[in-house]
Amino acid sequence: MVMEYHQRTVKQPVHFTGIGVHSGVNVHLTVKPAPPNYGIHFKRVDLPAQPTIKAHFNRVVDTSLATVIGDQGCIVSTIEHIMACLAGLSIDNVVVEIDSHETPIMDGSAAQFTQLIKTAGIARQDAPRMYFAVKSPIKLEKEGKSVHLLPADTFKITCTIAFNNPVIGNQTFSLDLTEETFEKEICRARTFGFLHELETMKFYGLAKGGSLDNAVVIHENTVMNEGGLRFPDEFVRHKILDCIGDFSLLGMPIIGHMILYKSGHHFNHEFLKEFFNQKTSWETMTLREFEASRQNNAKPAAL
Repeated sequence: MVMEYHQRTVKQPVHFTGIGVHSGVNVHLTVKPAPPNYGIHFKRVDLPAQPTIKAHFNRVVDTSLATVIGDQGCIVSTIEHIMACLAGLSIDNVVVEIDSHETPIMDGSAAQFTQLIKTAGIARQDAPRMYFAVKSPIKLEKEGKSVHLLPADTFKITCTIAFNNPVIGNQTFSLDLTEETFEKEICRARTFGFLHELETMKFYGLAKGGSLDNAVVIHENTVMNEGGLRFPDEFVRHKILDCIGDFSLLGMPIIGHMILYKSGHHFNHEFLKEFFNQKTSWETMTLREFEASRQNNAKPAAL
């Protein structure tokens, strides 16, 4: 299995500029190195005290349109794509400096985040990487949606979506998450929506920065984007992108098989709370400890 034994950070600051999809404001975002065991923190450099917010599920304050974290009277919105990038590249410790309340949407995917961070370089740190190793199933089912987390030897995600629209329909995608599979199969998948939803949001002062440059837009039975789709099943791949970002808010990577059906930001967050309610279903350990435990379990009992 391709997982990291050590914690990682970026080798040097990485700068991004783009528009906030809901605010329509031009945003500057910089990912900076941080020491081992620091985690991921967002820093609002546009505010007088430059407060920081830890990227953790217990800082989530809204999941209606995107994943929003808040603390000390400030928020950072739409963090799921940059968080998915950091998780997909196995980056544990960074400071994300931002001069607005919303991250830049870029092209609606995590591709530009991924490309520039890989170009800048990733540094291995002298500290073991800790994991949540799933020991027994954890399930949450409600109103036709479900998330199941099962024991496994890797972090595997299987996601199914179902839309009453012929362009999307029912789609399922499954993969073992590694840096390679994230970059090749997931990071380029863009956020999507329907034209009538976009028009309604703009009417109510939302999605001010939303356009065909940063989202796949569907009108009736047609994809409006001139270049079409990047993958035939780009929609479910983007849902996996969102899930990777949302579940990274556990604070440590998972060793387990995540099976999702029609889940979104709100239901993902509900599952994170359920995960921590079932502390007997998982154990925190290093990758070497996990490998040793699997080898011990595989040994036949002594006669």
